Amino acid sequence: MQPNKNKLGNARTHMTLLLLSIIYVFSYIDRNLIAIVLEPIKLEFGVSDTVMGAVSGLAFAVLYSAVSLPLSRMADSGTNRKNIVAVCCGLWSIATMASGAVTQFWQFVIARMTVAIGEAGGTSPSISMCSDLYPPHKRSFIISLYMLGPHVGLLAAMALGGWVAQEFGWRAVFIYFGAPGILLALLLYIVGRDPGLGVYDTEVERATRNQAQGSFLSNVGDIMKIKGFFLICMGTAIAGMVGYGYGIWAPTFMVRNFDIPLAHAGLIFGISSGVFAAIGSIFSGYYCDKLSRKDPRWQLRMPALSVLVSIPFGFGFVLWPADAAWQLGSVTVPHAIVFAAGFSLFNSWWPTLAFAAVSKLVSSNQRATSVAILSLFLTLFGAGFGPLLTGTFSDIFSTGDNGEGLKIALVVMLSLLTISAWFYYKAISPYQLHMNELQEDEDSSSHTAIMDTENPITIK
Repeated sequence: MQPNKNKLGNARTHMTLLLLSIIYVFSYIDRNLIAIVLEPIKLEFGVSDTVMGAVSGLAFAVLYSAVSLPLSRMADSGTNRKNIVAVCCGLWSIATMASGAVTQFWQFVIARMTVAIGEAGGTSPSISMCSDLYPPHKRSFIISLYMLGPHVGLLAAMALGGWVAQEFGWRAVFIYFGAPGILLALLLYIVGRDPGLGVYDTEVERATRNQAQGSFLSNVGDIMKIKGFFLICMGTAIAGMVGYGYGIWAPTFMVRNFDIPLAHAGLIFGISSGVFAAIGSIFSGYYCDKLSRKDPRWQLRMPALSVLVSIPFGFGFVLWPADAAWQLGSVTVPHAIVFAAGFSLFNSWWPTLAFAAVSKLVSSNQRATSVAILSLFLTLFGAGFGPLLTGTFSDIFSTGDNGEGLKIALVVMLSLLTISAWFYYKAISPYQLHMNELQEDEDSSSHTAIMDTENPITIK
């Protein structure tokens, strides 16, 4: 099917993608700023690693998970997705600024949970829109551009956030980084456009979309029954649990293990991890599109391989001798940061490829809901339990203030990536089977259309 001219990429289409991507950058910044200021917040309020792990993860994840599915249902039901994202962006930006204005720990917890409410309406409608802005054969690459958000956000949060925290205090970090989101929300509302659901749908997909949509729970149930979907969700949940636990606690680990200032830890970790993760994300999306055209199994082979390859790099970062370092002026750069860069390069593949995979499994009016379900697994298990488990293991294994407990905790968490790879591997065959069924339905529909054209029925 040839798309109409109004469906082709134009300046406003590209601007919408750019704004969605930048908003996702600040979404990730606002969500993860707490990573760079865990230590000063912990010291000011006098709480444990376990409590900080719960606040940085579980408090966020509970509300995110509760709100994301209803908002995704709105997006799939025809509500303007651009407006959903714009309103939610404004909400989480205001809540981020409020995080820096609190005076009591319980107020901080409420502010972080409000950030979650806002961010629940960001990712799912955005990926749904990205899938409709450009043709399907570019989908993994376009989503990889959108998914640069976490990696650019990590770089900004760690590199700039550490400096702001050191110069102006941890409260200023939340206020300075929360403010731009309000402007971005206004820009998206004014400049962005929602192309409409399924503008690149095939005839079969359009027929499926036009069928009456069932209840919310039945729709979720139908998506969960799709071959391979649950396995992809579990692979993503485990990978997310490790990724969030590692990402939230890595700067604190560097401060404790390498005995370097907070600002230096954020700068070094942010640049090395953010740059290489961005490279890995773009490469994986571009190369997976090429491979998947010949064999759809590469859509899941690549994330399975990437999480396995990333494990030794993660171990290298955590276990490399703490006194091995380069001295760049006044900045101490641990040799272990090379392994952190390698870990980010390969561990950045699975988010892009998993979200692209589920967007191909469903019809356009199920896309936001399917992404929300995957995000729910990622957020509840990843953001919810990743930092909490890491902090709990750190408390369990700690025998002093030498950072050994956190080191052991990170090793335990990184080992769980083998389980993630197993889930992705088990999803390959059912995923291929479902994709083959979709292709057969499309071929059958095309054949029927040709026969109807060649043999018209004449009514006498």
